[in-house]
Amino acid sequence: MGYTEPVTFDDLVRRAVALVTGERRAVLGIVGPPAAGKTTLAEELVAAVAARTPPGWVAHVPMDGYHLADAELDRLGNRDRKGAPDTFDAYGYAALLRRLLDDSGEIVYAPGFERTIEQPVAGAIPVHPEARLIVSEGNYLLVDDDRWTRARPLLAEIWYADLDRGSRLERLIARHVRFGKPEPEAVAWATGTDEANAAVIAATRDRADLIVPAALIHTIGTPPDVRSSSS
Repeated sequence: MGYTEPVTFDDLVRRAVALVTGERRAVLGIVGPPAAGKTTLAEELVAAVAARTPPGWVAHVPMDGYHLADAELDRLGNRDRKGAPDTFDAYGYAALLRRLLDDSGEIVYAPGFERTIEQPVAGAIPVHPEARLIVSEGNYLLVDDDRWTRARPLLAEIWYADLDRGSRLERLIARHVRFGKPEPEAVAWATGTDEANAAVIAATRDRADLIVPAALIHTIGTPPDVRSSSS
């Protein structure tokens, strides 16, 4: 577990597609610290898989929709720790995965997360019956406590996005600024609350089925011809 092997983006696409055997659905988890590139990796992976498979065969369902709302965090006294493992509805996330794998033939609506307001949004992501592979990224898919371990058996594999700390912090601060935090506040949050959460996530790295290395993550979002020459 937790190994890195020589890998290209095309290797990741082939590995993701191979998780689906027969007609049964499979869920691929992508984990990593804040701003490690999980969402970009998931989006690029879904787009590449979609180009090789029948319409609707792959779906993207981030875990971020299970953030507790700010009103509930205020009630719990946890708003200054927003993003920590206990500030998500982890049981609800596991229930969603079970429902997706039950594959009842109906549309399943998953919650999304709107960064402009930093709040979850119910019923934002439809997963249609034809979906066979679901890609779901989140911070705590490998955390070893009762809230999160319920999700692990429901995930066919979990990959760890292993971006270097310097690049990750640079991306994270820029993201906080882009969504409205003054730069000093963005730096304080990224190096404080976010970094404490990053340490929790980093401790789970060796439990992953595959480590996606920083060198590959840095190429995500570049044109495929450039990416293949850099991988």
